[in-house]
Amino acid sequence: MTMQIRKTYMGINPEMLHDEIRDLVQKQGIIASEAKLQTYPLPSGATQSRVTLVFKAQAKQKECGSAHIIGSPGGETKMLLDLDENLLPQETISTLQANLAFILGSYELKW
Repeated sequence: MTMQIRKTYMGINPEMLHDEIRDLVQKQGIIASEAKLQTYPLPSGATQSRVTLVFKAQAKQKECGSAHIIGSPGGETKMLLDLDENLLPQETISTLQANLAFILGSYELKW
């Protein structure tokens, strides 16, 4: 079963968010691999960034999740984390959520 964590941040660069997520998952024993950064031009001349990451469980070397990050020229950055609850212990997922909230909470837009 896959758990989704969705967040919208303001004033944080997509590449910085990528780096922070990578470091946080690695602290939990998850391998962040296959990072891909793409930049798209917009008609206004601004650019939009897209970052994707694939996570692998260190013990089993199986894909256990992914992260998708999209940054807009207006300063809004959206993140979607998919985490496989069958491959990751609930404690790992909870700790990851708590760390995200602590480190990135001041950037998060509340709906």
